[in-house]
Amino acid sequence: MSSETKLTAEQRFRQAFERLKVDRPEVLVPGTSVSQNNVAKEAGCDPSALRKSRFPSLIREIQAYVEIHVDERPSKRQAAIKQRKARRERNDHLKDVIAQRDFSQSQLASAIRRIVELNDELRHARLQLDELRPPPRPLIG
Repeated sequence: MSSETKLTAEQRFRQAFERLKVDRPEVLVPGTSVSQNNVAKEAGCDPSALRKSRFPSLIREIQAYVEIHVDERPSKRQAAIKQRKARRERNDHLKDVIAQRDFSQSQLASAIRRIVELNDELRHARLQLDELRPPPRPLIG
């Protein structure tokens, strides 16, 4: 006979509880949260086998552990909400960056247009100046 068959039901439940607490389950998937049902499943039993009437101290320990560690593992719903919030914040940030880029491009286009206008004015002013004041003639000596 193997050593597992010699264990009492409570011992199997306690071992399963310990494995779940350290996130090293043998039956369930790693990362499974600690709960009364999951302890029973990890022990290889139906969840209805782990009753408060039969194992009151173990049930109290499981409930206390769950209550103490409730903040450590967010529920799937909370994780999904957190992901949606992060995605929304990234999208909002992206929209802000795109708006900043578009504004900067507009400013740059306006500045380039103004530079072209000023260069045209300068060229026109030089032409007028050359007409009013002809270029100097070389000195003959």
